[in-house]
Amino acid sequence: MRGSAMVELLIGQVLSYSADPFAIGPAAAQHRSRGAVAIEGGRIASVGEAAVLRAAYPQARVTDYGRKLISAGFIDAHVHYPQTAIIASWGKRLIDWLNTYTFPEEMRFADPDYAAAVAERFFDLTLANGTTSVCSYCTIHPASVDAFFNAAALRGQRVWGGKTCMDRNAPEGLRDTAQSGYDDSRALLGKWHGAGRANYVITPRFSPTSTPEQLAAMGALWAENPNCLMQTHLSEQTDEIAWAKSLFPAARDYLDTYEEHGLLGAGGLYGHSIWLEAREKARLVEVGASLIHCPTSNSFIGSGLFDMAGLKSAGQIVGLATDTGGGSSFSMLRTMAAAYEVAQLRGTALHPSQLWWLATSGSAQSLHASDKIGNIAPGMEADLVVIDLASTPAIAQASARASDIWESIFPTIMMGDDRATHAVWIAGILVQ
Repeated sequence: MRGSAMVELLIGQVLSYSADPFAIGPAAAQHRSRGAVAIEGGRIASVGEAAVLRAAYPQARVTDYGRKLISAGFIDAHVHYPQTAIIASWGKRLIDWLNTYTFPEEMRFADPDYAAAVAERFFDLTLANGTTSVCSYCTIHPASVDAFFNAAALRGQRVWGGKTCMDRNAPEGLRDTAQSGYDDSRALLGKWHGAGRANYVITPRFSPTSTPEQLAAMGALWAENPNCLMQTHLSEQTDEIAWAKSLFPAARDYLDTYEEHGLLGAGGLYGHSIWLEAREKARLVEVGASLIHCPTSNSFIGSGLFDMAGLKSAGQIVGLATDTGGGSSFSMLRTMAAAYEVAQLRGTALHPSQLWWLATSGSAQSLHASDKIGNIAPGMEADLVVIDLASTPAIAQASARASDIWESIFPTIMMGDDRATHAVWIAGILVQ
């Protein structure tokens, strides 16, 4: 590991964004074929042409990555770190998945040592894939939250996480109560929110596993702490929607089960959001909530096809996520590829500039952190990934035929894995 007491100057191909490419196309991105990023005190001091920055920082320590791509680190906006060990378990529908795999595994997190071991493994796996920030569900156990934030702090990462609250329709060892869920969450929020680069997220799992009383308690906690985000699941599968409506017969729709309890707002992160009704779409745009697209999970569990083109054109804020372990990969490259494939099935070919933006700036925007991470610009926190655009023979031969940066990047999006991660910088320190 290298310290950041002096200026670090990274040279290579540099990719940054000035706008949302869904709004203005590839011109939203700026590519410097021989660019440089200057890092000082854990932040980006400058970005520009390599020759110019070499002259501006003559005493800098230089790392020349040649033709490799320097990008903002990937940001995974919806994960379940406690499901690390059960990733790629044989397919089930959502409710079967929870009962067969998720709940038995999450019960093990009552053991702080087990939670700590899984958290370490999770961050090792994600960093190996170039992911520098995640937003994770923990379990009902406070120890699972401590393990998550402790492991992230050891690596200096900006992360989001929270205790998952459930007081019904779960095994006895995984149920809390409306009061204990509130009390535990409030205590953990006080302990971790704003501690270093940690951010607490109020986390009711989803309406079917919380009573109206618990949802109201979570809504009250959010109202008391409006600077926190709130995460949950919404409209992932049709049978889940039917279940939610049966449990909340007075609700106008699935979103209303949250809205009526104070759990709809600009800081809300709504995972999946595939089968949205017209009123739900309108309300989500109106309040400025974030939808989190989880394409590998949606296909693996057979949930459905997210309407990226339609939702983005309507003004929705969208982040991208692996949703491990329902998602079948820790890689945001694989997740970008899945997002491309899902959009193709809906009749839209997402441009590489849009896919890369979703995994960096778009996810940062969804987490209300675009002033800190997700882009390469002066003042931003220096969380960077260096990508080898020729990491395998198949990718190398495809990239070699490229006529522009997007043709060079696209083979890595579609075929890349952890071998493409050449280096990872966290807060200006080389960690991978």
